[in-house]
Amino acid sequence: MGDLLRSGPGTRARLRELLAGPAPVVAPGAYDALSARLVEQAGFGVVYMTGFGTTASLLGRPDVGLLGGAEMVDNARRIVAAVDVPVIADADTGYGNAINVLRTVQSYEQAGVAGVHLEDQVMPKKCGHMSGKAVIGADEMTGKIRAAVAARQDPDFLVIARTDAAAVEGLDAALDRARAYADAGADLLFVEAPTSEDDIARVARELAGVAPLVFNWAEGGRTPPLPLDRIAELGFSLVLFPIGTLLAATAGIRSLLATLGADGTPAAALPGVPSFDEFTDLIGLPEIRSLEERFGS
Repeated sequence: MGDLLRSGPGTRARLRELLAGPAPVVAPGAYDALSARLVEQAGFGVVYMTGFGTTASLLGRPDVGLLGGAEMVDNARRIVAAVDVPVIADADTGYGNAINVLRTVQSYEQAGVAGVHLEDQVMPKKCGHMSGKAVIGADEMTGKIRAAVAARQDPDFLVIARTDAAAVEGLDAALDRARAYADAGADLLFVEAPTSEDDIARVARELAGVAPLVFNWAEGGRTPPLPLDRIAELGFSLVLFPIGTLLAATAGIRSLLATLGADGTPAAALPGVPSFDEFTDLIGLPEIRSLEERFGS
């Protein structure tokens, strides 16, 4: 887990190595530093910073473009500092035009993330599994991808190009956009929200060999929830599970509060949650005590 005495971007090469492996890389979503630590403690080798979850946790609002780049980067920085595994972050639309993308990529890289995905929606954007999306022109997005590639200082920093065009212009247009984004230098391609297994298979078939592919296993979203072995068979390299941790946390908090409201105390709910000592251990109290012994008077 993230050590108070060391943090930084050294995980980027490791992420590229993982993506080059035979099995898809599974990246559960984290919306804050605590959820990121829990992902790492569960044994997963990559953390995904979800924009949906970041908006929900910081604002208590839906993912409709309410957060700006500085707020997203600040959350990414805290998550990176909390774990020792690579972090892939949602960078939305890049928060402006191609010139804004230059600064966005530089800011995320300085925050220590291993890579970002950029999408071709108009601003303000919406969650990829919501209705009412709109996309910018393919040429404009191609310029944003070129800017992102030019902005990175570390060649291992991943630029993931996401297209939301399938819901707006159809799957043919989304595939054409993905190919153009690969030509512009994107490291991975992310066709958002295909709505059938046939469409998923077509994405995998037609983009095979163009660039590694991302599958967004959005919990409750519009894409069919395929088994992981089927996703691997289709050839996807990275699988995101973006909001399961957020939904689980919501369910747990609701349950405890219902017990508190009904009983007057949360006592009946406490057997199902971590003890105080267990929780302080998992968030690093033993490390703090060790540092106190080392540096304290």
